Amino acid sequence: MSDPIKHECGIALLRLKKPLDYYLQKHGTLLYGLNKMYLLMEKQHNRGQDGAGLANIKFDVEPGHRYISRSRSVDSQPIQEIFKRINNRLGEIESHNPAHLRNPEYMKKHAGFTGELFLGHLRYGTFGGNSIENCHPFLRQNNWKTRSLLVAGNFNLTNNDELFELLLKLGQHPKAMSDTVTVMEKIGHFLDEENNRLYQQYKTDDLSNRDVYNLIGQNLDIERILKKSSEVWDGGYAMAGLIGHGDAFVMRDPNGIRPAFWYEDDEICVVTSERPVIQTAFNVPVEKIKEIKPGHALIIKRNGNVSEVMIKEPGPLKQCSFERIYFSRPSDVSIYKERKELGRTLVDATLKAIDGEIDNAVFSYIPNSAETSFYGLIKGLEDFQNEIKLKTIREKGASLSDAELKTILDKRTRIEKIAIKDTKLRTFITQDKGREDLVAHVYDITYGTVNAGKDHLVVIDDSIVRGTTLKKSILRILDRLNPKRIVVLSSAPQIRYPDCYGIDMAKLGDFIAFEAAIELLKERDMAHIIDDVYYRCKSQEKLKKEQIVNHVKEIYKPFSADEISAKISQMLRPDSLHAELKIVFQSIENLHLSCPDHTGDWYFTGDYPTPGGNKVVNKAFINYIEGSNQRAY
Repeated sequence: MSDPIKHECGIALLRLKKPLDYYLQKHGTLLYGLNKMYLLMEKQHNRGQDGAGLANIKFDVEPGHRYISRSRSVDSQPIQEIFKRINNRLGEIESHNPAHLRNPEYMKKHAGFTGELFLGHLRYGTFGGNSIENCHPFLRQNNWKTRSLLVAGNFNLTNNDELFELLLKLGQHPKAMSDTVTVMEKIGHFLDEENNRLYQQYKTDDLSNRDVYNLIGQNLDIERILKKSSEVWDGGYAMAGLIGHGDAFVMRDPNGIRPAFWYEDDEICVVTSERPVIQTAFNVPVEKIKEIKPGHALIIKRNGNVSEVMIKEPGPLKQCSFERIYFSRPSDVSIYKERKELGRTLVDATLKAIDGEIDNAVFSYIPNSAETSFYGLIKGLEDFQNEIKLKTIREKGASLSDAELKTILDKRTRIEKIAIKDTKLRTFITQDKGREDLVAHVYDITYGTVNAGKDHLVVIDDSIVRGTTLKKSILRILDRLNPKRIVVLSSAPQIRYPDCYGIDMAKLGDFIAFEAAIELLKERDMAHIIDDVYYRCKSQEKLKKEQIVNHVKEIYKPFSADEISAKISQMLRPDSLHAELKIVFQSIENLHLSCPDHTGDWYFTGDYPTPGGNKVVNKAFINYIEGSNQRAY
């Protein structure tokens, strides 16, 4: 309902463990891996629409023939664009001789993306532009296969400046300061170092260089490389990599901030950012899919051996709660239940907001991503209604007539599809002077669903960030139904602090909860707190990240959550609104009750799981006060 939060990136890694002709015989196609990658990427399309990339490594390719394929796109439909290119080439082969499509030797020699090892990426940019150069997988190519590296990830590192300086000390000259380039070069450096170590170990007069590099490929210590590379990383990450000779890995941050799931059988090993994607693509039960443990890496060797090893000592588990509220697909069995619970736990606050007048209330949801929490809310309200029915029947007992009993049993929570989004209209909207009026018509309403001047209209959303769309569009549209009161529910608590682990929420001024707290401080003659927090943040600028404290918490400390919600309601209320307005947010306590295993709540509490988080939030506050419109990392 509010301005949409940009999602995280998504990854998909697939290793085919059998020869290609096995898949031809069993599944009827040599393109089994490619087809599965299309599914794995499309089923995670919710995680990235700024761009996409796909890479493939072929095993046992003769020298002189290409063994790495890579395609990236920033098209408006990047996944389709990538696979269209690949399919065009396959179409050329088919038109020349259809039999080639069933010839493993021919396809491996003449067609790209017919190898055993795939890496796909879906990008939502949090830094840099949306050019091809910003799309993963990144490639660090070398004439020696064991030194070639492809990297893609769902991540953001908070200390990229430190890592960049370390690369300079190593004598490197990185082509950019982005964390993706920094990570690539860091892993690449220690990959080169491991190659050199093994070369010295195996090089003798009895072995040719080719034999030595075969031994290197068999014995590359991926665990050693990742431990050295990630030693000082601070952030949230699920980092995937392919090495040219066939080793692969996916590494997860020590706090489990970013998700990664995997499955293995005798045919394949697969890793994705979301669990139900694997279930759907390979038709496997949920209990067979594992989560990569925090601080661990799943390492897939060229010989097909798969192991999960600890790379960094796991810290406190702080899995991202926004995964459960908003980002991940709700088809996951746990996420579906948790989103319903997020709605159900809003029942008491909802009844309070409508003064208990449930018979004079209409319930709906905007946008579609709030549908699951809406189901939970309605189930909770139905349970409440049933308790009232039961109490009434027990009190009146046998004195109830059939008509009275039927009246009691017929009471239902009133559900309506209030708003319908006109996507065609939205694509037409430009930046001209008439844009604001057009925005107000992006949603259409269902007339005749509300009793004018009598009913409360309650709509649930998954989160409210800026509230701009709410103020400029949604509330004005809903007001046309002439409700007595509009109640907007957010299944997420107030978003108060920026993210720095891979989601595009980096500026404090973008949060209506922060703006509300600032306004309250000014209104109540407490503006000195703003100045004091600014001074404290500035005094920490040159400290190491491990010494920095989140002083921005002091901005919210004088006020209760209800006071800030009331101020948000006032600030987002359009001048032309006739109905009363109440905006109700989920509580932190109920968030944890609903999503007990995902306690990463820094967006709402400011309790960052890594030292770099405190560094970022303080920098974000300094930027806000100084009027610097840039992200804090």
